[in-house]
Amino acid sequence: MSHIILGVIFLAVALLAVVSVIRQLKYKNILALLFSALTAVVFGFFSIATIISEITG
Repeated sequence: MSHIILGVIFLAVALLAVVSVIRQLKYKNILALLFSALTAVVFGFFSIATIISEITG
């Protein structure tokens, strides 16, 4: 059960990073855009992997 909660927290961080990517595109801040995109990809991958791992057993 605790792994599902961890996956949801990772998913929330990934969604916030996606919001940050959109904002950094507006401000044209390339370095922040790169870090935000990297964070979104990494946390998104780990959140989906954690949730699938817990569902499949």
